[in-house]
Amino acid sequence: MRKNTELPRLASGLSHQIRKRFGQNFLHDKHVISKILGAVSPTKNNHILEIGPGFGAITKQLAESGARLHCIELDADLAASLKTEYQEYKSVNIIQADALKFDLSSIETEKNSLRLVGNLPYNISTPLIFHLLKSSYLIKDMTFMLQLEVIQRMVSKVGSKSYGRLGLMVQYYCEVEHLFNIASDAFFPRPKVVSALVRLKPHKTPEITAKDPECLKTVIQTAFNQRRKTVRNSLSTLVSESLLEEIPVNKKLRPENLTLQDYVKISDAISVKSTDS
Repeated sequence: MRKNTELPRLASGLSHQIRKRFGQNFLHDKHVISKILGAVSPTKNNHILEIGPGFGAITKQLAESGARLHCIELDADLAASLKTEYQEYKSVNIIQADALKFDLSSIETEKNSLRLVGNLPYNISTPLIFHLLKSSYLIKDMTFMLQLEVIQRMVSKVGSKSYGRLGLMVQYYCEVEHLFNIASDAFFPRPKVVSALVRLKPHKTPEITAKDPECLKTVIQTAFNQRRKTVRNSLSTLVSESLLEEIPVNKKLRPENLTLQDYVKISDAISVKSTDS
């Protein structure tokens, strides 16, 4: 295992000042790196966006696959170092930007073609996932290192304690596969939580389609804001009693006991009512 003093240096030769506000935990375990690259299996025909490359633990192998590669890095020092390191790679483009504000359509317009990989900062992982889902039609797959607890929420099933807004919305857009766990000592600084690798593949043919996905998101968020209440009560500020009575779902259940299909029924009823009004 690499000791703390062996953290890679910037291309300038200077040591890097770790910025906690960016949630920086750098992957260094070669065995884990190999497993991640095996899961991604990049090829020269791929168009890949790496989010948060850091010191480039997997960047070189992605670049050497011949894939068209974009790397988005928030830290200006790391982005500058990567630009220097990969300046001779014509197929590699380093972008210094905030992934939370990055528009995927600025680098890809073909549907189901962009592959995303990265070690997502724990402090922004959930809002970043929601941001990326807005452009799910452009994405072929996403392979991310995340906090294990976040992935457990993504794959959670109806009735479980971890079942909620994140899992429902991710499953609405994607197939979700928890690939393997990653021990804390694979990173520096060592995080206080266990990480894992997840693969998200947007549905080519959606299993279920809401009339208004944004309305669906609002319904789910409103319900789980008061998850200890029954659906009848938790949604009282969003939908009238009379309309709720017309929807074929059990209103006496708590939010974690309703399926994705149930939430789509509620969302569609609200959408239709809004259109009629």
